[in-house]
Amino acid sequence: MSNSSHGDAHAYIGLGSNLDNPVVQIRSGVAALARMAQTSVEACSSLYHSAPVGRQDQPDFVNAVCRVRTGLAPLALMHDLLEIESQHGRERRGEKGGPRTLDLDLLLYGSEAIQSAALTVPHPRLHERAFVLYPLSELEPDLVIPGHGSLRDLLADCTGQRVQKMDI
Repeated sequence: MSNSSHGDAHAYIGLGSNLDNPVVQIRSGVAALARMAQTSVEACSSLYHSAPVGRQDQPDFVNAVCRVRTGLAPLALMHDLLEIESQHGRERRGEKGGPRTLDLDLLLYGSEAIQSAALTVPHPRLHERAFVLYPLSELEPDLVIPGHGSLRDLLADCTGQRVQKMDI
């Protein structure tokens, strides 16, 4: 058992990439998650091909979601995710929503709702993004997103977004 005051928790990590061979970036990101301290990857969704949301002048994305069990507290987990992004050449400056080699988002941490300057969980735009909801529903179709309702209902509201499961 870890020495974290949180004990072990399930967390969901969203992965996205649209630069430098996105499929390889996502697979490398999953491997990096598996190497994190006090954390094991329990399941990963299929890969999904999705149109960019917001800024359109960029390549399409490849996305996935992994469920992990972690003994890390939420902020420590987020810190490690940012470190993995950095190791993959991600630069977090400039405008949001632009192209990236690897994006790792802490989508959910147990059933916790966290609102701080450093971290918001559930992820603040999770409930309106099909590229996260589809892979998340593959792992947990009956999931309820704290503060937003059932995953099934949220998916029904995202029908206009282009997201397609990849055959690889």
